[in-house]
Order: sequence, then structure tokens, then C-alpha cells
Amino acid sequence: MATEAPQKSSEESFGIDVSAVREIAQDVLSEVSRVIVGYGDILQNLFIAVLANGHCLLEGVPGLAKSVMAKTFAKVLGASFKRIQFVPDLLPADITGAMVYNNKTGEFEVRKGPIFANFVLADELNRTAPKTQAAMLEAMGEKQTTIEGQTFPMENIFTVMATQNPIEQEGTYPLPEAQLDRFLFKLWLDYPDESGEVEIMRRQLSGRKIDVDIITDPEELLELRDLVDQVYVDQIILQYIRDIIHKTRTDPQILMGAGPRASLVLMKCSKARAALLGRNYVTPDDIRDLCIPALNHRLMLKAEAELEGVNVVAVINRILDETPCPL
Repeated sequence: MATEAPQKSSEESFGIDVSAVREIAQDVLSEVSRVIVGYGDILQNLFIAVLANGHCLLEGVPGLAKSVMAKTFAKVLGASFKRIQFVPDLLPADITGAMVYNNKTGEFEVRKGPIFANFVLADELNRTAPKTQAAMLEAMGEKQTTIEGQTFPMENIFTVMATQNPIEQEGTYPLPEAQLDRFLFKLWLDYPDESGEVEIMRRQLSGRKIDVDIITDPEELLELRDLVDQVYVDQIILQYIRDIIHKTRTDPQILMGAGPRASLVLMKCSKARAALLGRNYVTPDDIRDLCIPALNHRLMLKAEAELEGVNVVAVINRILDETPCPL
């Protein structure tokens, strides 16, 4: 039997005003949409990842503006941006940096790599060897990078937006499970719809380059994160998250279910989604809306399920249907 969710709905009830989060989010997403046609849900989830202090993996066929999306997002947020093109001969030091000899001073000094930025676009992450991919793990998981035995903290606002091409297997290295788990979301970009395709061509016909405005800055984003942290999560919601995650571990079609990190991701991101929509409390709809981007890269199906044509998204949707939802 479903348990009733909390009835409080006013700012006075929970003591926090999140209107600033909603207003800035609307302005940011509107500005990014001046460049990116469609993908409203993808853009919203990217901003949720920023508010939740996490990273996103963007997957889709070539030509869907994944790189442009990351660069535009960084500019609108007033954040520093670095792009790393991952290729087979890329070395870990090309990402993190290295000790370099300074002829003027006669001493070695640290030259930081492109990982030290607010937004890092890891373009075609699966094209480099596992040793180089692993250079990202410490920065993504612990918000720090070690160079020649010295540890350096990352920026307060630090988000990796990685892309990978799902259609090519030759010359690529599948991301290990440990690295996939470091991504808050895995977002799939599909082809634009018919009207979107026409709009893309129309914008190109004009020949005018769209110069987006800076809406916010890293300091203000930190303030928004503080507001998100104060969003109310009822015990009933925590139990709902627990039930969903537990079912992924016992489902007969799943070989490897979601770990505790997935529970924390759903909790944090649901708070960010609630604030982005102007609410200071989390509802079951926040959880249900985020389950697919938060879980689709954390579950491994059994071979027999894959042979039957079952995919992860279908399994997640079935688990959501089978899990009693607080009303």
C-alpha cells in the first residue's frame, strides 16, 4: 500500500525560498536554447548536474552538437572552459599537467593541465587508452588531482561533460564501470524532430553567429548550491529511493544492480530538480524523472535478457511501475 507523501507545499513550511534557483535556471536554459535547438530535457539535466556538483556523459551519433552544447553552457554560466580531444596516444600528463623545468629560475614548476577549469569537455572519451582515462578518476571522484606527488584541488565549480560515439567500436576503449559510476548522468541525444531539423537549417541560412550572454558566474552558482542543499527531503522519499535501488539488485534480468552511490545521486539530484522547478521539497515525480539518466549506466543486464532484446531503459521503467509510489 502506498504511503502518503508530505503535504507541506509552502516556503514557510520548509523555511527556504528557492525562487532564485528557478529564475536563474530559466534564464540560463533560455539563453542556451538560442544556440541549441531542442533537447530541453537534456539541457535541464545538465544544469541539475551543475547544481548537484556532478558530471555528465553525453552519448549520441556524430553531428548532434554535443560539443557546442557543453561550450555554450560554460559561456552562459560565466565559467572557464577547456576542451580535451581524447585520442589513442594521449598521455595522463596531457590531462593533469606535469612538472616543467624553468630555465630562468633553474627550478621545476607545476604546469597545470586542461583539467583545471570549471567546465571540461572530454571529447570522445572512449577513444583513449584506459591508463589515460584513469587520469580523470581522481579529479571527478575526489575533486583533486595529483601531479608528481603534489595534490591540487579542483575549482569549486568543476563539471566534466564527456562525450562518446556509440556507433564505432574499432579504435575505442569501453569505459570501465568505475569510471562510468563517477558520472551523475548518462544522457542520450537522439536525432532532432522534423521541425527541429528545419530550424537548424534556418539558423544556418541566416549566416549570423549567435553570441550568447553571460547569465551567472561561479560565485552565484555556489550560492544556488547552498539553496539546493536546504531543499527538504522527507523520510518517505528516502524510503522510495531505497526501494527502487534495492529492486535493481534483486531483479531477475539484472546482473549488477546500482550501488549506494546511485541512492545518493537520486537524493541530491532530486533536490536540484525540485529547486529548479521552484519547489523547496522533493516529490516522487522528481525521483521518477531522474531514474533513467541516473541509473542507465549503472546497471548491467544478464546476457539472456540482452539476447531477448531487453534494454536497460525498459527494465528501469518496469521497476518504477512495480515499485509502490508515495502519493
